[in-house]
Amino acid sequence: MCYNAIYRYIVYLYYGDGMKDIKLYTCCFFGHRKIDETEELKNKLCGIIEDLIVNEKVDTFFFGSKSAFDDLCHKIKTELKEKYPHIKRIYVRSAFQHIPDWYEDSLLKHYECTYFPEHMENAGRASYMERNQKMVNQSDFCVVYYDENYLPPRRKNSRRDLFDYQPKSGTAVAYDYAVKKKKEIINILV
Repeated sequence: MCYNAIYRYIVYLYYGDGMKDIKLYTCCFFGHRKIDETEELKNKLCGIIEDLIVNEKVDTFFFGSKSAFDDLCHKIKTELKEKYPHIKRIYVRSAFQHIPDWYEDSLLKHYECTYFPEHMENAGRASYMERNQKMVNQSDFCVVYYDENYLPPRRKNSRRDLFDYQPKSGTAVAYDYAVKKKKEIINILV
């Protein structure tokens, strides 16, 4: 099922037909795998998310996985759900197009919805980058933990290569993509 159909169905389940003329706003999160998690960061992030809900009318939040920033955002967002029960948390999978019922049930204990984006079946190692781009495409806002000076560990293409290379971080790729798509970006580190 395409994302827009899923989103319209979620909106219908939560609001019925009464919301069809109201613009709903969405937000995605992405960031480095490791972060410096401080009380200051938590408070700043909580303030940003609450501002998005109250002042920007964001009601749907997309989450990936594989990073401490995603985990922190989900934790804060879940705490705010008690105060704002209308908000939705959607887990966008970068792997496993088809999942068993027990796994979906497990995910739905923490999210209102989960899906695997279309056309990602053969993405391979780049699946999380493609997933991030799909989340950016569906979002009005992007809350990111992006340090432009961060470099992932150097790598080799194979064990036989004599030289290694410096890969670009997945967060940098997603950030550049969000800039290119002219999304409203909130970098928590700025």
